[in-house]
Amino acid sequence: MSTPLIYENDPTYKMAVKQLREAASILGLPDDVVEFLRHPEKLVQVKIPVRMDDGRIRVFLGWRSQHNSALGPYKGGVRYHPNVTPGEVVALSMWMTWKNSLAGIPYGGGKGGVRVDPKKLSQRELEEMSRKYFAGIAREVGPDIDIPAPDVYTNPQIMAWFLDEYSRIVGYNAWGVVTAKPVDLGGLHARKVSTGYGVALTAREAAKKCIGGFEGKTVAVQGFGNVGRYAAYYLAEWGAKVVAVSDSKGGIYNPNGLDIKEVMKVKDETRAVINYSDAKRISNEELLELDVDILIPAAIENVITKENAPRIKAKVISEGANGPTTPEADKILHGKGVVVIPDILANAGGVTMSWIEWSHNRMGCYLTDEEALNRLDRIMTRNFHRVFDEWQRKYSEYPMRAAAYVIAIDRVVRAMKLRGWI
Repeated sequence: MSTPLIYENDPTYKMAVKQLREAASILGLPDDVVEFLRHPEKLVQVKIPVRMDDGRIRVFLGWRSQHNSALGPYKGGVRYHPNVTPGEVVALSMWMTWKNSLAGIPYGGGKGGVRVDPKKLSQRELEEMSRKYFAGIAREVGPDIDIPAPDVYTNPQIMAWFLDEYSRIVGYNAWGVVTAKPVDLGGLHARKVSTGYGVALTAREAAKKCIGGFEGKTVAVQGFGNVGRYAAYYLAEWGAKVVAVSDSKGGIYNPNGLDIKEVMKVKDETRAVINYSDAKRISNEELLELDVDILIPAAIENVITKENAPRIKAKVISEGANGPTTPEADKILHGKGVVVIPDILANAGGVTMSWIEWSHNRMGCYLTDEEALNRLDRIMTRNFHRVFDEWQRKYSEYPMRAAAYVIAIDRVVRAMKLRGWI
């Protein structure tokens, strides 16, 4: 028996491979194609020595996984977290391949990560580490090769350092090497809201299809970070009633509806939604089981499980987080008639807006936020209906996630065949 590769025993990677195998079984793909797809085309590890403010040298490890480029250059974020592993990065790059394929944009899947707690670094230490990480992978990235973006605990400022370091190395301003940059460096204001906007949009379209409309429907949002807050904001703006939201410190519930703009203000000023006065305090677990029409899990992975899935009352779930629903829970919810819009469809607004930013950087064009959001709306609305209709027509015995994976993987496989890879 061969020795497992560095990433093969990672639980996140194993979950990604399980999802791949299940979709491959529906498609009837041969084992050799699955073997091709379960490994990244390239996995790079870099050593990042940083001189700390106290004079010591600390060495951090970083990775960039490039999973598949059949549809275009690799695309995916870079995360900073003390628990980052090579297996997690490989799994996330695989998921990005399917997400980009499903979105119909010309990208393959990539993902990066550095094993670090950025909250424990000074601004100078964070900048030095960021620049050295990007210098370490500079030969592997580029506007036509691999285009990173923010992910967990990274942001537009870090993208600005990436851009500057890469431009210094190659000798020209490579505006398209990263996305979600500051606006003054070719980014878009709309990129900040785009993931939450897309989550809200897919929930809106599913409500029209499945629960008799959208206006006045009740919504609960778990997680009030960038994704959750803008999902709540747009759902409320479009006419739904957001009755509950939560963050890591707990949740709030008012059956008559929350003033989302005021909740956002309270969150920004006090760092906790529980300080909003006109609501009852609830736990994150209680929020998931509220009697609402639409549920948005936008916090962390694996929050809807086989234990609590039987108690979920929402009729539509739009996944803002990556992997919030376990495979066992997915099957339980499907059996109850709950429509779960999978993460690779629901939260694709961020990478789709990144493509809009990147393509306009490449052409030297200027785009207003209104134009960018209108374009995102058209793309995601079209993709939602394409996936939903295909699911209903061909794969309705499975959860919607299976249909999304089948459509995404099939597109990648067809591109690989056309290119003569398989």
